[in-house]
Amino acid sequence: MQALLDAIAQAEKPAEAIRLFHGRGGLYPGCEHLALDAYPPVWLLTSFKPLDETELAQVGQALTARWQQIAPSEPLNWVYQCRFEGRTDTRLMAGSVPEPHLVSEQGARYLVHVLKGQNHGLFLDMAEGRAWVRAHAASQPRLKVLNLFAYTCAFSIAALQGGARQVVNVDMSAGAISLGQQNHALNELQGKASFLAHDIFKTWGKITRGGPYGLVVVDPPSYQKGSFVATKDYLKLMRRLPDLLIPGGHALLCLNAPELSPAFLQQQMAEAAPELIFEQRLPNPAAFADIAPDRALKVLVYRAPDLPSP
Repeated sequence: MQALLDAIAQAEKPAEAIRLFHGRGGLYPGCEHLALDAYPPVWLLTSFKPLDETELAQVGQALTARWQQIAPSEPLNWVYQCRFEGRTDTRLMAGSVPEPHLVSEQGARYLVHVLKGQNHGLFLDMAEGRAWVRAHAASQPRLKVLNLFAYTCAFSIAALQGGARQVVNVDMSAGAISLGQQNHALNELQGKASFLAHDIFKTWGKITRGGPYGLVVVDPPSYQKGSFVATKDYLKLMRRLPDLLIPGGHALLCLNAPELSPAFLQQQMAEAAPELIFEQRLPNPAAFADIAPDRALKVLVYRAPDLPSP
């Protein structure tokens, strides 16, 4: 665990939600099970196998020592979460977690919850995707966006802050949609987005009636029984894209499944919507560097063909 301790010793006081240490990327042998994130003012250590009390004490000592150097007048708050064999155990190790717990990223504010569940309200590895959406909205006047599998609607916040005129957020979880609405209120974006707690595979009518769209964001879970399984369901989504997009419109396709490479998405798209044009794969944040990039988060940009010239 020395690589993690070294990273803590060099950490600066975080102003925004970020990843500090990404052992999962395989660049630090022996630390593949470890990740350390900052959700200011809280540190979150995640391990994918149990840590013993001695190891936890080492991390706590390292965090305490560094915190006394960079923020001596503030209490240290840190949380440990172990995800192992289908179980998730979360412990508050020191300090406290604010309620509500608000973090910022690129000028946006989000509600997060680090003491429950595996998904904390903001996926840190998607920061570059949100930055792309914000910049794209700024470059496309009056952009209309469809945000599928919206979760807590971070893509919607980014699009609206970039200047999009409207975002339709769709997620089957009413709880996630409620958090998304609170995030819009936090950023004073009420009235510029709509929210639909809806299973898209039951009916597309409400979604297609609201289109077509200049940007469709597709960010599903890679495997969630009863909701979405990438290997069989992504193709169904892709077949819908040509009818959902305006000429020249864009689709942002996201996939976080280590066992599936970018070629999986490209092959599926070639079968389902061959007319869409692949433009680029977005980079992941530097903090999420991976020894095997094809196993890391995939975020691909496609474009619908323009109308033919008269």
